[in-house]
Amino acid sequence: MAKQAPQSDPAQDAPEVSAPQQAAAGLPAVGHSLRMAAEQMGARRTLATLLKVNQPDGFDCPGCAWPEPGKTHTAEFCENGAKAVAEEATERRIRAEFFAAHPVAELAERSGYWLGQQGRLTQPMLLDEGATHYTPVSWDDAFALIAEELHALDTPDAAAFYTSGRTSNEAAFAYQLFARRLGTNNLPDCSNMCHESSGSALTETLGVGKGSVSLKDLYQADLIIVAGQNPGTNHPRMLSALERAKRAGATIVSVNPLPEAGLERFKNPQQARGLVGHGTKLTDLFLQIRLGGDLALFRALNRIVLEQDGVDRAFVDEHCHGFEEFDEQARTTDRAEVLAATGLPWEQIEELGRLVLASRKVIVCWAMGLTQHKHAVPTIREAVNFLLLRGNVGRPGAGVCPVRGHSNVQGDRTMGIFERPAAAFLDALGKEFGFEPPRAHGHDAVDTIRAMRDGRVRVFFAMGGNFVAASPDTDVTEAAIRRCRLTVHVSTKLNRSHVVTGARALILPTLGRTDRDVTGTGAQFVSVEDSMGQVHSSRGGLRPPAPGLLSETAIVCRLARTVLGPGDTVPWEDFAADYDTLRDRIARVVPGFEDYNEKVRRPGGFTLPHGPRDSRTFPTATGRANFTVNPLTAPEVPPGRLLLQTLRSHDQYNTTVYGLDDRYRGIKGGRRVVLVNPADAAELGLAEGGFVDLVSEWRDGVERRAPHFRVVHYPVARGGAAAYYPETNVLVPLDSTADISNTPTSKAVVVRFEPDSGAPA
Repeated sequence: MAKQAPQSDPAQDAPEVSAPQQAAAGLPAVGHSLRMAAEQMGARRTLATLLKVNQPDGFDCPGCAWPEPGKTHTAEFCENGAKAVAEEATERRIRAEFFAAHPVAELAERSGYWLGQQGRLTQPMLLDEGATHYTPVSWDDAFALIAEELHALDTPDAAAFYTSGRTSNEAAFAYQLFARRLGTNNLPDCSNMCHESSGSALTETLGVGKGSVSLKDLYQADLIIVAGQNPGTNHPRMLSALERAKRAGATIVSVNPLPEAGLERFKNPQQARGLVGHGTKLTDLFLQIRLGGDLALFRALNRIVLEQDGVDRAFVDEHCHGFEEFDEQARTTDRAEVLAATGLPWEQIEELGRLVLASRKVIVCWAMGLTQHKHAVPTIREAVNFLLLRGNVGRPGAGVCPVRGHSNVQGDRTMGIFERPAAAFLDALGKEFGFEPPRAHGHDAVDTIRAMRDGRVRVFFAMGGNFVAASPDTDVTEAAIRRCRLTVHVSTKLNRSHVVTGARALILPTLGRTDRDVTGTGAQFVSVEDSMGQVHSSRGGLRPPAPGLLSETAIVCRLARTVLGPGDTVPWEDFAADYDTLRDRIARVVPGFEDYNEKVRRPGGFTLPHGPRDSRTFPTATGRANFTVNPLTAPEVPPGRLLLQTLRSHDQYNTTVYGLDDRYRGIKGGRRVVLVNPADAAELGLAEGGFVDLVSEWRDGVERRAPHFRVVHYPVARGGAAAYYPETNVLVPLDSTADISNTPTSKAVVVRFEPDSGAPA
């Protein structure tokens, strides 16, 4: 039997601390997965559900976007995937009685962990203007209320439509179509806060804002560089791919300010040797780089390749543009600047350079450690320069590998969830549906917060996610949300965004990935795109947690009909009743989706075309792969301060907190901790186990404070510190963003430490 939701909110600032682990997964991961799943789902439901995760006839894990191998394992899920499934397939329920017993003001005092543990939402709820409690509302009345508020706006651009990565291709396409039929490109999404820097850099340099490698490429690589990424916690199934690559002869280099257990040694729980043996040592060379030093590292490597005549001149001459300007600048790279920016000994950089020159097939993988800096886009451009130099784009075993952090976040962008859509996409959309889509660029996530703050956006609609907790500058974001006339959240579970609201607020419960979706025309399925451009189907099999729940696709279509009226020519009712009809229209709008309904029904789905990978064709402004000139830059940290990066614990996924442990880092029973190098701690007088306030410093002079954090001495690179989000998102200034991509600089926050001011409110 599933365990009941906790009634009290546990303290999170006094954990037990032990030494960090040096290996990931193994029997502890299996035990932890099954224990948490059983607590949420019960034993029988756990077995039936987990055996359908990432299977051809099952559902796509609602966690990360790592692709499935060609032949799936019976247990094709990781520890964090099991937790994600358990959270969604839980037997705990939130009904109207819960909201009647808890005023919103009381719920706002609870932690995100406590809110999430209460269970699945079961019916639409309304917080009316001036009310203290959410009360039940019918679907028709909820849609009518949204239509009323949208129709009252002076312009469609006073509404914003946010999307979380969990949304299916079908729901995402319908959602963006509705927003554009309404008349706005205000379609912020979670990509704006994570891999937008990757998309910006890759579109400019290669012409496609996605990765160019497949799992097969990883298995064939000579050298894999994993930079600014922690797959052991964030994408655990990637460890299986790295293990296979390692056993095939690949050398693996990890570049990170923190040692990460998963990249040190992996005990594969799908194999006997992983359960009872020592596992596989993955990392051959660990570069413990200073925060923000990755651009300098790639500049140094490029200088080494140039000076050692390691350039693939045939590839560069035939396929690339801008080499001469790049070459001239790269040769001037200053060793002293590189050493200061990276904190690495030159001998270690030279060692990596030798590995590069000895390898014909090189892949660079990265995640938020590269994308959430002011100079994130130049950093990724420099990584592309590094790969282009030796022809490591468009051949087997080589390429760019940005690892997306949320299932279908890449698919949502492919479906048109973008505030700056390409003209070709809008042309195709308008032709298919007989209208002129808006052309003016809309608001991304950061600009949406600014617009709400300034009163320019009055209705905020969120398809999934937890926008309030995920966003930077928490106090500013919450104040901005409260200025809205209406906030709407389509959700499976309760979170912080439901208790920080506009004047009116709606919670619309929806089906999850694990739930059976049946309409009047029969059982439906949806589709998703993984981090490597593979599109496949997803079919839930569990009975929905309450009668009358609608899918995300149905919610969008019913809302669109209510708002746009009976005269709107889009067949919204057909789309909601039969997703095949929606996929037929997608096939005529989105390149690569021709014969969508036929291809998505094939086992394993289909792979989207990718010019740089498939044919070394580059749809850039020059028609070639572009070398770029990127001045060497790195964050500067004032004396007496440290540079803070926000990160996940092992018991969370994005803003969803599954538990209060971070097993691999030796933290148990708490989250309000700050990890500091012992040498830095000694210089700053930060005693192990002491409590401090973290105060960020930025050019606007505004004090941003995260109170009552326990100091943990930890092997972080000198000059840096680390703490969990969303608790430290309050420290990230709204206007401190990456150049070009406008992504919050969550990996580069200058902080000072002050005496503890007491437990947080």
